[in-house]
Amino acid sequence: MLRALFVSAVILVVSPLRPAMAGPMLADDLETCRNKQTEDKAERLDACERLIAGGKTTGKDLALAYAVRGQTFGQKRNYDKAIAAFNAAHDADPDEANYINARGFAYEQKGDDDHAMADYNLVLQMRPRSPLALYNRGTLYMRKAALQSALDDFNAALALKPDLYRALADRGRVRTVNKDFDGALADFAEAERLFPAVPMAHNYHCLAFTAMGKFDEAIAECNGVIEKAPKYQFPLVSRAEAYLAKGDLDAALQGFNFVLGLNPNNVRAHASRGELFEKKHDLAQARADYRSAAFALTPYDNFETGLARQIARERLAALTPQAPTAPDKVRRIALVIGNGAYKNVHPLDNPPRDAKLIAGALHDIGFQTVTLSNDLTRDKFFETLKAFATEAEKADWAVVYYAGHGFEIGGVNYLVPVDARLAADKDAETEAVALEQVIAAVGGAHKLRLVMLDACRDNPFAPTMQRTIELKLVDKGFSNIEPAAGFMVVYAAKHGETALDGDGVDSPFATAVVRDIKQPHVEVRKLFDIVRDDVWSESKHQQQPFTYGSPPGREDFYFVAGK
Repeated sequence: MLRALFVSAVILVVSPLRPAMAGPMLADDLETCRNKQTEDKAERLDACERLIAGGKTTGKDLALAYAVRGQTFGQKRNYDKAIAAFNAAHDADPDEANYINARGFAYEQKGDDDHAMADYNLVLQMRPRSPLALYNRGTLYMRKAALQSALDDFNAALALKPDLYRALADRGRVRTVNKDFDGALADFAEAERLFPAVPMAHNYHCLAFTAMGKFDEAIAECNGVIEKAPKYQFPLVSRAEAYLAKGDLDAALQGFNFVLGLNPNNVRAHASRGELFEKKHDLAQARADYRSAAFALTPYDNFETGLARQIARERLAALTPQAPTAPDKVRRIALVIGNGAYKNVHPLDNPPRDAKLIAGALHDIGFQTVTLSNDLTRDKFFETLKAFATEAEKADWAVVYYAGHGFEIGGVNYLVPVDARLAADKDAETEAVALEQVIAAVGGAHKLRLVMLDACRDNPFAPTMQRTIELKLVDKGFSNIEPAAGFMVVYAAKHGETALDGDGVDSPFATAVVRDIKQPHVEVRKLFDIVRDDVWSESKHQQQPFTYGSPPGREDFYFVAGK
């Protein structure tokens, strides 16, 4: 977040004050839009938007107005609109490199590394001595594990601007990975001297001491941050990792469990706890944690999260047993969830009925195990997923169907337990279930791994939910995803759209699935094309299901094989 704010602070001060154009209202808007010190950020944005809408502002003033719009969308993580705004700013003022740099940052946060790199390189062609562009390109190299290139860019940025805090902290992180511990400690010390209240260098300092084998120093460094922020997950995980490296498995397990109690979706905690269970020779639990860390749906991971995911994927591949099943002994299991009895927003009548309908249909067509679990609280939701994941390891097919509330917040798709309060958008991380965790639950199956989500309704928490500066809140539906190879995820409605409960007792999606899966010899890919067409037709073109990913390509899958 500090990096994003730093970028914003740089990009929005580039327009020099000039005489205002005609009209007192226009002059007032120009002054407000130009003034980065305006206390009411919404007032500044409104002034800039009026300049854009008026059609009389040109050149650098118009570019700045678009840049303010881009900054606002970027802070809300609406990166497509941020990029469009920075495109317009660049068109209005082609010689201003800061807008290109800001566009590159939006591309990077979106996960479009190629366009981000192109923008950073373009800035450096225009302004070879731009410390911010060098730093931004360095962070992209670091995230891609091109550590020498990252180090070169951080060195160049700091040669131009020695007090660039994040460049110092991130260069120290790269030096830690490269085992240049003296250099790393010097960077952290300087960053801490410049900005003693900012925790990131202290966090990295803790990681460096762990890498050096100075575990007590690492724990003390993490404790210093935790004392000021007892629920700050980064140092909590880092401290538990220090205990793990020290060999104090009980303290490490307590630490990881505490973090996962706060946030069951924490990737680093799952990956590191998987390592702990592997050390304890509890391979089933290790695999479960590695699965929870491995399956990314969001396009962007920071450096530490990316490392954790990569380690989890590698260990999961190494520990996963291969158990091909004879065609006449295929084991198929399903978990069916209908959340309707919401405690803090209006209940939903249909999900429990839809779940019962789906569960009955799967049982009727021969699934050996169908678990029906309705109205799950947060803790029960994760407990149910964990139990199902264990059984999925012994199955060829693993299918999850979920009906209830679900939506995207901050670029992450969440399913909502019935006890969620979601007073603020950031609470989704700790109170809701990330879609990755549902995908992880089917991840152990040997052949077909399928998730069906009849959960794309309006967000009932939106009217009262506090919206923080960091997160984008989506009022309708899920965002689009790209699941890993071998996974199939079916939304009841296309990303950004809502599913209907229907005029009858069951939703259009559940009704179509139950009818269509009973048809013999319809391959699963074709099956959900038929479901899509049926729902589209029966909803009078109001709802269109959408399928993301696909099952393994060398085999056909049939709910009912036929003759």
